[in-house]
Amino acid sequence: MKRPRFAEISIFVVNRIFNWRFRIAGLTKKSKVAKTVINKMLFEKDDVVVIPNTIPINQKIESSGSDFLPTDLMKEVIKKCDDIVIMNTCLCRTSNKCDDYPQDIGCIFLGPTSKKIPRSIGYTATVEQALDHVDRADAAGLSHIIGRNKIDSVWMNIRPGEGLLTICHCCPCCCLWKVVPNLEDDISDKISRMDGVTVKINEDNCKKCLKCIKQACMFDAIDFENDNITINQDICRGCGLCANACKFGAISVDYDDRAIDNLINRMYNLIEE
Repeated sequence: MKRPRFAEISIFVVNRIFNWRFRIAGLTKKSKVAKTVINKMLFEKDDVVVIPNTIPINQKIESSGSDFLPTDLMKEVIKKCDDIVIMNTCLCRTSNKCDDYPQDIGCIFLGPTSKKIPRSIGYTATVEQALDHVDRADAAGLSHIIGRNKIDSVWMNIRPGEGLLTICHCCPCCCLWKVVPNLEDDISDKISRMDGVTVKINEDNCKKCLKCIKQACMFDAIDFENDNITINQDICRGCGLCANACKFGAISVDYDDRAIDNLINRMYNLIEE
């Protein structure tokens, strides 16, 4: 009974302080002490990779000679796991009272520590259920983030964090990781773009509507300068949300499979420690 109560209290608290996350993240740039404490409490040993949405809306996401989609990476990791729990709801979208994306598409948790997640907030899932969940998130236009995320083991009060791998399904309006631009670089660098992914602008198709900047990009990677849209590739995490938001086919997400095997092993090894 103790853990379910703790998780329910945590959800109550998070729902009410969720929008403080930007202010808290900003402290990591203002104070070395704050950076050290926040990193230790919430981000220590994190290793997180952004996986683009792979629903080919208007053929925006194209493979470079491969039939292996980025989302297949997550599916291969899921297939290797015996312990799977799917959250009943997305904590970010419920906290933000999101109306644009489904609140009931919650995170997937993998690894032995997931068995300690209270069943009041999530359910034990089969591999097939988890794969279907990924497809549903893809179809809803969400991008995906996979990796070790200490904050999840903290708010659910479950240990060890090394035995927990998180798959988030992120929307541009509510995702926790919108705080990345506010975080000090040493912390924000723990969330990385998938190797082989490139986001490109087709200037001929761009209508300068700026929806990609105002409504889609979570990482402040898109700028409007000299009457042109530009993408800062050093900041871009390749989530593909901008491509989904563009109705004119002006943004494409290209990828290749050169690093897929390495990334599957990297993610799986995170929950073997």
